Order: sequence, then structure tokens, then C-alpha cells
Amino acid sequence: MNLQALTERAANSEIRELELLSLEGGFYLARIRLDHGQFTLLDDAAKPMHLRSITHLRDLLQTVPAFPCVLVQQCVHDEMCGRDSGPVEELRIPFSLTTPA
Repeated sequence: MNLQALTERAANSEIRELELLSLEGGFYLARIRLDHGQFTLLDDAAKPMHLRSITHLRDLLQTVPAFPCVLVQQCVHDEMCGRDSGPVEELRIPFSLTTPA
């Protein structure tokens, strides 16, 4: 999904949630959840758009109607501490597209 499609879907209240995935290497990918599936935000070359931060996402979407957003980070602390029992849950932190005052 490109930025224009995301804007159109947001204007029609079709976006259920945007997940900002924190990835190794210090960049983020945006995954948009609709009723009928999940889509990665793509750049002009139709490749996954690399974002630098929540602020970068806010700047990019400043004219788009607001919708629920969550920052998703993999919790590596349990793995680093030698805990190997059970699945490691991801950390999900809700945030807003509006810039804090």
C-alpha cells in the first residue's frame, strides 16, 4: 500500500490499526491493518518504506486523518538473560499520530 492509498483508506475510516515495527538496524516499517488483511507501507519504488522514528511517521502522515497506532518491538531481554521457556511476546505500545505538545 502506498501513501496515497493509505490516505484514501484513512479518509474512509477503513484503517483498523497501523503497526510501526521496530527492526534491527535502527529503522521502522509500517504495517496497516484493514478488515480484509495487512499491508506494508510502500515507497515510490514499491519497496517497503523505511522510517526513522515515530516523529518521521507523524511528519509523513500529518495531513492524514488519525487512526489507532501501535509501536511493536520484539522483547529480546528474556533471550539475553537465558530464558528459553515459552514464546517471547512482542512489546506493543500505543501512540498517537498527533505531535505531543
